[in-house]
Amino acid sequence: MNGLAKEGFVVIGGPLEGTPEVLLIMRAGSADAIRQQLEADPWTHSEMLRILSITPWTVRLGAPRVAA
Repeated sequence: MNGLAKEGFVVIGGPLEGTPEVLLIMRAGSADAIRQQLEADPWTHSEMLRILSITPWTVRLGAPRVAA
């Protein structure tokens, strides 16, 4: 996961209070691109990561800066 964050694929992540779930904000062109990237991740193979849902999100305020 740290590698995916360093690559800029995972932008923000953290646990959802009071649940065993984690929210990951990812930069990708499609839900399929996210699934493909995470399918190859060791966390998926060890069952530490399970996709519950993928929902597109358009940031309108406070968008993270993209390195040039």
